[in-house]
Amino acid sequence: MKVTDEMIDRLSHLARLEFKNEEKAEIKNDLTNVLSFIEKLNELNTDGIEPLVYVNEDVNVLRKDVREQIITKQEALKSAPQHDSDYFKTPKVLQKK
Repeated sequence: MKVTDEMIDRLSHLARLEFKNEEKAEIKNDLTNVLSFIEKLNELNTDGIEPLVYVNEDVNVLRKDVREQIITKQEALKSAPQHDSDYFKTPKVLQKK
């Protein structure tokens, strides 16, 4: 794929970036190098190679969820500015029209 000034202009517009002429030449060179590297990768024979789903074969070791009562309902309600016997009370947020 040939990198043109129009392509750089289009990409810079899409990315909402502005470049000076010297910067455009540098970006054009960098983009050409990246695309040539990708074309080189296309030359590799990947027949019979399964797609890589995970980078490594490690498995996350997670702890079991254990339900613990750290604070009682009554203790939690004590610190609330407004509450009734079972619930926190909060000001209305939604209003009927």
